[in-house]
Amino acid sequence: MTDWSLRLARPDDADSFPAIEESADHLFKGIAQLEDIAADGSLFDAQGYRRLIAKGHCLVALQGERSIGFIATEPFRRELHMWQLAVHEDAQRLGVGSGLVRACMIDARNSGFKAVTLTTFRDLPWNAPFYEGLGFEEVTALDAHPRLANELALEADQGLPVERRCAMIRFLD
Repeated sequence: MTDWSLRLARPDDADSFPAIEESADHLFKGIAQLEDIAADGSLFDAQGYRRLIAKGHCLVALQGERSIGFIATEPFRRELHMWQLAVHEDAQRLGVGSGLVRACMIDARNSGFKAVTLTTFRDLPWNAPFYEGLGFEEVTALDAHPRLANELALEADQGLPVERRCAMIRFLD
């Protein structure tokens, strides 16, 4: 499978997002402290994804008419926050994820945002190192980014291992 395309997500695309996220989360199986991620279900339900899609910056990757990946984002003042990037397991390692992130950065820049932000695992190759390859940097001065510090604190309250999590930012030129 090498033929795929990207477009802005539409409300009806949200119905496929939880299943794509569940498929993508199979990567976490067998990883110490993270096995439950694959079993915990979607970050958002379809209605939650529709709410994000309505804000106008979520993208979907398609193979023909089939959704194979998505990026769910939300504006926070001058930053666009990536809540979720997910690629179906049978479409991984084909450039879909990096294509979604690059398109997200183009959309953010064209829309006047100054940065794209996210939280992720710092030690998994398809997390922080993947984003570093796309120009993201770990936020080490969290006092200067209280929204991201708060998000990391909420993730810790939800049981994610705080020592493995980080916030990242990509400033847009």
